[in-house]
Amino acid sequence: MTAPLHDTSAEAEPSAPVEPAKGDGERKVEGRSLKQIAWNRLKRDKVALGGGIVVVLLVLVAVFAPLIVSLLGHPPNQFHQDKLDPLTNLPQGSLGGVSSDFLFGLEPNKGRDVFSRIVYGARISLLVAFLAAIVAVVLGTLFGIVAGFFGGWIDAVISRVMDVLLSFPQLLFIISLVSVLPDDLLGLTGSGVRIAVLILVIGFFGWPYIGRIVRGQTLSLREREYVEAARSLGGGPRHILFRELLPNLVAPIVVYMTLMIPTNILTEAALSFLGAGVRPPTASWGGMLRDALETYEHDPMFMVFPGVTIFITVLAFNLFGDGLRDALDPKGTR
Repeated sequence: MTAPLHDTSAEAEPSAPVEPAKGDGERKVEGRSLKQIAWNRLKRDKVALGGGIVVVLLVLVAVFAPLIVSLLGHPPNQFHQDKLDPLTNLPQGSLGGVSSDFLFGLEPNKGRDVFSRIVYGARISLLVAFLAAIVAVVLGTLFGIVAGFFGGWIDAVISRVMDVLLSFPQLLFIISLVSVLPDDLLGLTGSGVRIAVLILVIGFFGWPYIGRIVRGQTLSLREREYVEAARSLGGGPRHILFRELLPNLVAPIVVYMTLMIPTNILTEAALSFLGAGVRPPTASWGGMLRDALETYEHDPMFMVFPGVTIFITVLAFNLFGDGLRDALDPKGTR
């Protein structure tokens, strides 16, 4: 008699379904959007983040200038003749009168608070730089995308206009224009007229730079598959321009705008230095440098503070713009 193949002395108990074990380091794989990729790249660039923090602080200083001056300084156009030496009209004390009451010292001959005037000067410089950059971006994007998409004689005309504007002496034109402007124009008076002129003229002469970039990008994007698909589905030029091409041009436009702002700050400072900027007693960094020419041999600090402020501002914008360009570059490896 053969032995049984199975042991029937005990019934096998039914076993519960076994779930696959999950490792401790196992996690769900999630896709990342382009914004998340760019932000992760930007976070790793400590230099660009430092520049961005300085830019944010400068904007906050310009916005809250009255509050900052009321807490840490004096009214920007208030004279403190009692703090000046009666013989030389230079600030009493060392380093141009720097003290706990006057953080950056006093202005020679007039006795105004240098700290307060630098804080209020940030308003003029950033206002002109930002608004002029917006004007240049709007015009450059519009003409650049039209020239790159349509091509032909439209591209030729717009390209020649950009060449003419790029060869035009911008500073000389602004100086001559400001010299013949009336004091009252379109409801604006005094420095308001000059600020409006600076914004419009700097923006108008700045759009060809970004126009060339947008045109070149559009020439390559208009041959892409999604543009051909939109055209085959009956999409018109307006739809392709503003729904298909423009969203893919946002990254280079934003990057170039951040790099255009420091150039506009230097242009505004140069024009104020030459006397074509805002009118006294409105505070301006370039105007402060011009006033410091008379006394820099005896009080160099009055020139140092606005000069260092311009240097830090331009450097911060350039560092942040370079980091933003690397973060938004789809071919970057960082």
